[in-house]
Amino acid sequence: MTASAILTVIGSDRPGLTQTIADAVAEAGGNWLESHLASMGGMFVGSVHVELQGDDIARLEESLRRVDPAGLSITVVAVPGSSSEGPLEQQLFLELVGQDRPGIVQEVTTALATLKVNISSFESSVENSSWSGARLFRATLELTLPAQVHESHVRDALEQLSGEIMVDLDAVED
Repeated sequence: MTASAILTVIGSDRPGLTQTIADAVAEAGGNWLESHLASMGGMFVGSVHVELQGDDIARLEESLRRVDPAGLSITVVAVPGSSSEGPLEQQLFLELVGQDRPGIVQEVTTALATLKVNISSFESSVENSSWSGARLFRATLELTLPAQVHESHVRDALEQLSGEIMVDLDAVED
């Protein structure tokens, strides 16, 4: 029997921090499955999916408490058994570029939620345009579409948000 957990981590960034967390996971007998780690605003932030033998989440929590009790906040959440709400048709990779403005993330996520699209991964940034110097919003998303939603529905919904948003879709066939 295996269990899995998601670790969320935030604290002051410094060399060796990822290795220290990996040591704690290994000490608890865990297997590091996937992660998203970054330096953001001078802070180390991330999430890690860990698989454990048996139901040994308490051992993992104890091991992680010794990592850095003063400067690092780590939360451990057990992943419940997986359930399915129905057939999923396809994975879709999406890149968006448009003029940055307040509310753009809310608009994009609302359009996707209306279609019952699941966001598996979302990365975004704001940068200055090389031509005009205006601020550009960029986002890369990995989506899972329900069986009744086609990639054209996603494109149409996002392009209706603004004429300034460029949408690039890449479907993954199973």
